Amino acid sequence: MSNRHVKVAVIQAAPILFDKQSAMDKIASMTREAAGQGANLIVFPEVFLPGYPRGLSFGTRVGSRNADGRKDWERYWASSIDIPGAETGILGELAKELGVYLVIGVVERDREFSTGTLYNSMVYIGPDGALLGKHHKLVPTGAERLFWGQGDGSTLTVIDTPFGRIGGLICWENYMPLARMAMYAQGIDIYLAPTADARDTWQATIRHIACEGRCFVISCNQFATKASYPTDLACYEDIKDDADMLSRGGSAIVGPLGEYVVEPLENQEGILIATLDLSQVVQSRFDFDVTGHYSRPDVFQLIVNDKKQEVVRTVGIQN
Repeated sequence: MSNRHVKVAVIQAAPILFDKQSAMDKIASMTREAAGQGANLIVFPEVFLPGYPRGLSFGTRVGSRNADGRKDWERYWASSIDIPGAETGILGELAKELGVYLVIGVVERDREFSTGTLYNSMVYIGPDGALLGKHHKLVPTGAERLFWGQGDGSTLTVIDTPFGRIGGLICWENYMPLARMAMYAQGIDIYLAPTADARDTWQATIRHIACEGRCFVISCNQFATKASYPTDLACYEDIKDDADMLSRGGSAIVGPLGEYVVEPLENQEGILIATLDLSQVVQSRFDFDVTGHYSRPDVFQLIVNDKKQEVVRTVGIQN
């Protein structure tokens, strides 16, 4: 790694769903493999720890929930993590040992907000083992609203590194133009877009973001099959008759003019490796700078509320 170049790794894989240890073991092994190939920045998919519950209903219909679904939900809650917590401590030790930046999608029990709500989060860990920040997904997509809460503007995180500023949004947050603009305004150079969307239309999205933000885009998805699902889940019946491949992947790396640095990887587990030349970011903004000469603040302005939203605030009352 130099100040203008960084080798990045994109992990396309899936753990055993609801199995925290499976996810931690896979993170450790694949991080070591990527670091062994010289990667300095290693990115894991959306909610890799402890997995994306694609196809599961948690026993829910409009107007009702059943007892078995609640038990599956409790199992998901138990396999989620605290930030900071025991798991981020272990991941910090791993990052420090290997001298890498780690960015991992996790399901988080954020006890600052609630003891019952889970959040779809992205956690950033530095090569010194320090917890650098996190991001809560602002709007869970579709049925995801059943099991994840909404984030707020306090975690629109961008991290300074020796090779540039990194940050990002999760899955369909990337369809929110104002959220993207909030990230661009922080001078993002490497934009992370972990996702659970394996459709062809997602590729158009990440290439557009690269052109719009004049930044590198790292898109990271899981490759998942039914073999990664515990068959003793009450709601396993929801996917029993589905095709064996539940997510084909589609992870890719895109350059700041919208071209693929690494083409999408599909239908298999794997690691994408690329060396990014950050001087290309500066060069790409010569003719289009979304927060500079193309911003027109005399016509358009965006207000971002970056304050943590609190349900209860205690204030002193003076006599």
